[in-house]
Formats: sequence, C-alpha cells, structure tokens
Amino acid sequence: MRVTAKTRVCALIGYPIEHSLSPTIHNAAFQHLGLDYIYVAFDVQPNRLQDAIAGVRGLGVHGLNVTMPHKISIIRYLDELDGAVRNIGSVNTVLNSGGILIGYTTDGVGALEALRHAGSDPKGRKIIVLGAGGASRSISFTLAEHARELIILNRTLEKALALAKDISEAFGSGVNVRADRLSEESLEAEIKDADVLINATSIGMRPKENETPVRRRLLHGKLTVFDIVYDPIETRLLREAKAAGAKTVDGLSMLVYQGAASFEIWTGAKAPVEVMRRAAIREVKGKKYRHTGGM
Repeated sequence: MRVTAKTRVCALIGYPIEHSLSPTIHNAAFQHLGLDYIYVAFDVQPNRLQDAIAGVRGLGVHGLNVTMPHKISIIRYLDELDGAVRNIGSVNTVLNSGGILIGYTTDGVGALEALRHAGSDPKGRKIIVLGAGGASRSISFTLAEHARELIILNRTLEKALALAKDISEAFGSGVNVRADRLSEESLEAEIKDADVLINATSIGMRPKENETPVRRRLLHGKLTVFDIVYDPIETRLLREAKAAGAKTVDGLSMLVYQGAASFEIWTGAKAPVEVMRRAAIREVKGKKYRHTGGM
C-alpha cells in the first residue's frame, strides 16, 4: 500500500481499541480495489472526544468508525444525522462531506445482511433478541420493520421494556414488539415457535467461551441461531445449535457486513465482502479478541 499526500484517511475511534479488526478489514478492501485510502485506529478516551472531532475537522479525516464508549456521545459534535440514527440514537459511522460531518449507523444493517446472506431473511419471522444494550438496540430497530414478531429478552426487565417502548413509538402500529425478563422460563415459552434467535449479549465471549445464554435442550432444528460474539468465531451457543440441526450465523459476518456498509458510505464503491471476511478470519485466528458486535 503506497501512501501519498493525496491518500484519504479513515479511522476508528474508541476506548480501548487495540483488539479491533477494523484496520485489517478495511485496508484489505482498499488494497483489493486499488483505492487511495488508508485506515488507522485511535484510542480516544471519553474526556478527549470533543478534541478528537475537532482534529477530524482540522485534518480533513475522510471517514470514521465509532465504537464504545462514543457511539451516543459523538452525536452532539456532528452536523447532520442519517434518518436511522434519529430513531436508534447511536452512531458508528461518520462521513466528512466537504467539512460537514454526517452520522450513520450500520450495526443493524450488518445484522440484517448477515442473516440474509446466510439464507435466513427475517421478513415475516418471529425473532428473539437476547440483550437490550447498544448492539441489541441497533439490531432490534432494524429487524422490527421486517419481523412478524420481535421479542426482546434481557436480564434487567426495565431495559428490555424501555427498548420495546422506543421501537413501538418510532414505528407505531406497524411493528409487533414485546419484552420480558431473560430467564429459562421466558426462553422456553418463546423459543418453541421462534424462527430466529439472536444473542446480542457478551455471553460466550472469550475468556468465558464455555458459557451460553440458552440451554441446549431448548434449541431446535427450525431455528436460525445468530451469535454476534466473534471471539471465538464458533461459540458454544453456535456449536450446540448446529448439533440441534439449526442454521447458524457467526458474529464475524455481522462485523464484516457493517464494515462493508461503512466502506460504501465513504468510497461510493461496492465493498469486496469476501476479501474483508477472509482478512478478518486470518487475523482472528492468530490473535485474541474481546469484542461483540462492534468495530
């Protein structure tokens, strides 16, 4: 990769970011398409976010990915927001368009595309989402418009109810969303006739890879089981789902597809998804990552 004075810079900001796969994924894509771009990562502590955004403006950084803990707090420093961001209240991608900073979210799109490319289009399906944090919020808002029924289960019931309420208020009567406490009883009641189960929690992430949010006996062959954890790539949940005859979707797929959506916002070019995925797999097999559904 040859860097010149004309090279456009894209970057990841977050804290901490040393385990991120995003530089590997995006630089592989830029190189594959022969684009004069480079992608770097910056550790930005929460109290330095405003300084970092001033730096983006001053240096003319072309695009950003934004990960925890900045996805919500960055909004106040942006000039414009994509429509989806107004509902979800979270930004993971920024485009610097002639000095105007525009915020987008591609997390939900990444989950939607990962499901579709696995042959599990969520349209008209009953979907269970485990968790009510940032990743669940983006995924749930996106899938609510497609699902026949969306069930949000979370250990803290109040958070699940709040998320379900926000989705209902955003979309009105056009969506069917419910919430309950995440327990074996609620899972058993809901999973029998569910089509898709999504783990949007960190349960099963290394170094606790022997944990799972769903007991093996509850899984069945009519399910698609999607785990946004990508270290390990095949979690215990996915192994047991596969053994039960379910279709499985790993978290690396979501990471790649949300990255692809960001790539296309910055470049206007079609992202080389398979190139990005192969680069991510090579990297994750050689190192230990501790991220879920993020950049």
